[in-house]
Amino acid sequence: MIIFLGVIEYVTMEEEYIKFKAHWEKSPALPVRFIQILNHWRNILYGYNLIGAQPDGIGFGNISQRFGHTNHFIISGSGTGKFDALKPDHYSLVTEIDIQNNKLKCSGPIIASSESMSHGTIYQECKDICGVIHVHDKSLWNTLLHKVPTTNKKATYGTPEMAFEIIRLLHETDALEKKIIIMEGHEEGIFTFGKNLDEAGGILIHHYKTLSSH
Repeated sequence: MIIFLGVIEYVTMEEEYIKFKAHWEKSPALPVRFIQILNHWRNILYGYNLIGAQPDGIGFGNISQRFGHTNHFIISGSGTGKFDALKPDHYSLVTEIDIQNNKLKCSGPIIASSESMSHGTIYQECKDICGVIHVHDKSLWNTLLHKVPTTNKKATYGTPEMAFEIIRLLHETDALEKKIIIMEGHEEGIFTFGKNLDEAGGILIHHYKTLSSH
């Protein structure tokens, strides 16, 4: 069954909106072995409240991993921030992103996260990056804003504008060296990435603990 979400601002329980047009093929979950590392880091980040849900139920944060040697990637699904632990049914496989036309294709039991376009942009631009993490933390965001590569405040999350800002930072700044991006137009929003999720997660936790120790 193919479900096409033709409304750009589609209300979800995760981060308020999905801002791309999604072709979602509802299909069975991937085998557990494909999400073990994702769940390991998702559990850690949930424990630090870097991924979770607001009191009103709106979720924040997501995590992804490149799928094999392609630009496909597995990502936590929309509305999953409220769960303390995720199952295979909570992940989606993104098989295509089209930044110019603001479209995305995904499959699985659940539609992909509203930040999928940004995750996919990093994978397309950086062939050696295999893990991407997006979290929210106001204190860390305030501390790192403009001290590490930072997107233009006019670019909002999940949009082509944000994707193009990420591309700009990857090519014009030391974002690929530092492996962290602050989203000025998405308050509290932070991306880290790495050759795998261990590197992406390690960079994030390093910044988080450095801030906590001050």
